[in-house]
Amino acid sequence: MILVWLIGILMGGGIAALLLGQGNRGLPRWISLFTVLAGFLAVIYIWIDQYPITQFPHKWLIQYRSDWIPNFGITFHLAIDGLSLLLLVLTFFIGLLAVVCSWTEVKEREGFYYFNLLWILAGICGVFMALDLFLFYFFWEVMLIPMYFLIGIWGSENRVYAAYKFFIFTQASGLLMLLSILGLYFIHANNTGIYTFNYLDLLGTSIPENIQYWLMLGFLIAFVVKLPIVPFHSWLPDAHAEAPTAGSLILAGLLLKTGAYGILRFVLPLFPSASEQFAPIAMLLGVVGIIYGAILAFSQTDLKRLVAYTSVSHMGFVMLGIFALNELALQGVVMQLLTHGISTGALFIMAGMLKERLHTRDIDQMGGLWKHMPQMGAMGMIFAMASLGLPGLGNFIAEFLILLGAFEANPWLTICAALGLIFSAIYSLRILQKVFLGSYQKDTPVQDLVWRETTILASLIISILWLGVFPQPVINTVKPTVIFIEKIFHDQGIAQAYLDRNIIKPQVISKQKKGTYVRK
Repeated sequence: MILVWLIGILMGGGIAALLLGQGNRGLPRWISLFTVLAGFLAVIYIWIDQYPITQFPHKWLIQYRSDWIPNFGITFHLAIDGLSLLLLVLTFFIGLLAVVCSWTEVKEREGFYYFNLLWILAGICGVFMALDLFLFYFFWEVMLIPMYFLIGIWGSENRVYAAYKFFIFTQASGLLMLLSILGLYFIHANNTGIYTFNYLDLLGTSIPENIQYWLMLGFLIAFVVKLPIVPFHSWLPDAHAEAPTAGSLILAGLLLKTGAYGILRFVLPLFPSASEQFAPIAMLLGVVGIIYGAILAFSQTDLKRLVAYTSVSHMGFVMLGIFALNELALQGVVMQLLTHGISTGALFIMAGMLKERLHTRDIDQMGGLWKHMPQMGAMGMIFAMASLGLPGLGNFIAEFLILLGAFEANPWLTICAALGLIFSAIYSLRILQKVFLGSYQKDTPVQDLVWRETTILASLIISILWLGVFPQPVINTVKPTVIFIEKIFHDQGIAQAYLDRNIIKPQVISKQKKGTYVRK
């Protein structure tokens, strides 16, 4: 039941913050803090407790399943493996920082603010744990609506436009995914006579190749919009620019990761033939995103929009690594999901701190801040170096593994992608130059970090250094999942990969012809 409690405690905490916040304006933030802290300690305990067995082939670390709407084959099915566990740790860590960085920023409707914040986290946790496709879609929508309110109510000047744009992009692409889920549901029923949305039952479903390609695209479009990948990226800079600091932190650190998770968990295993066919196009889109996002990042003067475009560039590496379809690249993808959430999330937090002090996000109106804010300057330099992939920091490990694995799949695209490392150095150094170096632009000095802000940024620095110096626990934790995905496309074929993963009984799958499998 611990998986149910991880979601329930967030939803319950959000309701408590909403109801009790009407009588006490300071109470919602304390309720939210203790709620997210309890969840964070729980997932850390699970990781420590399960770590000895995450390194070996295993069904699922923890699993909970009960009937929900049995007449339609809908179950309340939650489970975690190494990939889910790492992303849950990231979710509660980023969620904890989101609560703390909102401590003094939010001054109106605090109860409703923290209600939305906790329900976003609950929806994200559900996405990372759901193994019923109907339940997955339910949580996909749960995290969408609170984020719409977070941007639309507590955002900046153009918040309504940004909120509408975010909602339309994600809702429209989500409906395509729903159509693909229903298509898979009926095809499986036609093959077996069993109506089910359960992920484990749908694996290996025999789908004609032309239909499989369209179903795969329905899932993929929903996930690349959330990732986002060029040309589906235009909602992201507007949403980041107008969202409050915690909203930008959750967008960069968590919501983007749900798109990558969806591709790894659903697109590749459910539609292997179509995914392999689409892989060259996907890798090309990833390379375009790397270079295009970096160029646009360099051209921005709004600090939050600049950092937002760096996310487009970094998520291009994720797309490139996923569709390289080998273990090295997939390990790099998982590292990139974690390190990007930390380093880019930190840059958004610093952008919020600067906006609070200087009342502007225009980097042309900044400069010389290191003299007055040496602590922020030093920490900002570390995160800028992480963003450009400096060895010793987590982003270097991630991008190195992705490029190493992608080179095996497509050397020429990998060479083009490597240019993104040069561009990332350019825009990262530009941030340092424009914000912290040069002459001071203001008439009055500004305050350096207070203890609460120092604690937030110090925890992120420790995390990015740990991932850069000692990434082995992360690699070991996610290795069985990565090997399972790789075997689908390389070593032993999809049927044997499922059997090795021990998620389907041996007699269930038999090979019919290339790319399709049927249940006996």
